[in-house]
Amino acid sequence: MKIAICASEVVPFAKTGGLADVAGALPLALEKKGVEVVVVMPAYACVKKAKKAKFKKVLADVSCAFIGKKIPVYFIEKEEYFDRDNLYTTKTGDYPDNLDRFSYFSKRALSVLKEIGFQADCVHCHDWQTALIPVYLKTICAGDPFFQHMKSVFTIHNIGYQGLFLKEEFPKTGLDWNLFSMETLEFFNKVNILKGGIVFSDVINTVSPTYSREIQTKEFGFGLEGVLQKRRDSLFGILNGLDYDIWNPATDEYIAKRYSADKAEEKSRNKAYLQKTCGLPVKDTTPLVGIVSRLAQQKGFDIIAEAIDDMCRMDIQLVILGAGDAKYQQVLEQMMKKYPKIISLNLGFNDPLAHAIYAGSDLFLMPSHYEPCGLGQMISFRYGTIPLVFRTGGLADTVTEDNGFIFDEYSKEALVSTIKKAVVLFKDKKKWPRIVRNAMNENFSWDIAAEKYRDLYNKVHSL
Repeated sequence: MKIAICASEVVPFAKTGGLADVAGALPLALEKKGVEVVVVMPAYACVKKAKKAKFKKVLADVSCAFIGKKIPVYFIEKEEYFDRDNLYTTKTGDYPDNLDRFSYFSKRALSVLKEIGFQADCVHCHDWQTALIPVYLKTICAGDPFFQHMKSVFTIHNIGYQGLFLKEEFPKTGLDWNLFSMETLEFFNKVNILKGGIVFSDVINTVSPTYSREIQTKEFGFGLEGVLQKRRDSLFGILNGLDYDIWNPATDEYIAKRYSADKAEEKSRNKAYLQKTCGLPVKDTTPLVGIVSRLAQQKGFDIIAEAIDDMCRMDIQLVILGAGDAKYQQVLEQMMKKYPKIISLNLGFNDPLAHAIYAGSDLFLMPSHYEPCGLGQMISFRYGTIPLVFRTGGLADTVTEDNGFIFDEYSKEALVSTIKKAVVLFKDKKKWPRIVRNAMNENFSWDIAAEKYRDLYNKVHSL
């Protein structure tokens, strides 16, 4: 089987979020399954900075490097579109020519496959930046024998990002105006690129089974729930995997003391180190709650802001790492001044500290209002740090009463009540080690996810 993965960001070459992790890890796992894979992405300015990568020119405007054993990654070059400091935005907002940029990328990605002679059984596209590829396959490429049997899988990582543009920009797509209609790419008199991917792809999937159902509802569909309901028989959910080569307390170079499920008691050394590093009193009997997150409403910071005073009156400590909305940053800064022995706030992102928080915390707080998949809870499982989450998306698919804490009502009261429950269980010297052991024995490897994707490719190829 031959699969072409097209994505706007891929680890280790370019990253703004979880999409890059998926687009970088899935090909490696598929290769191990005997799938022939190529990856296509834009040649951003940051691409050439990738460590250990060796680039070779293969076409006039295309370079290539390899990942895994022999997976080629093709970089589409166009200096005026991609040679920029950022991928999609500046500090003032989105690049105004994003439709030009990713229309071009989508067209060129398909023509590159033809020029290198890679006749894929399936093109796997990710998010709105590549959503025009399924559209082009069914329209401008329809008469070309090279693409005649090529199918498409379209993955929605977060339906909140749809690629919305003014109606007047539609000609930039190169599509006929008859495709600007309610049944295709029109959305409240705007161009909706994500909608095009949903309508024209052979199969749609999301990054968790629960999220695939949630986006068919008004609450989580961001206006596209009706389109998704029409395609519900072609909509699937596959949980993302986790790269255990990176996230493994037995080999992690960033943590104070390495440990495993068989020696979970060694975790306490990491807790003491984290408390010292963050200027908190070293107390083994006080549960340490960790947060590694974007400071945003989607991530639950609206109810955290409401609940934090009550949280700080409990016997807990709180270590927060992240950046985001100024209003939540301000609340947390005020709370840290009020409770300097309880809260450690670390603004920005610090990879070594993130690893230290996963290893040194007792609880990992992740009360997202919606979470398509979530990797934080999977990482915390591996480190024996017990996740406390709202029941949504991938959190609902991974966290249970046997390996964590989960609440059903999105409110300050439910959050506070669940934290109190967790604090009580932490004090139980028989039950707490059991839940830690359960968490550390969970397996969300990419090997499992890749098997499900291979089944999905076989399904779409047989259509």
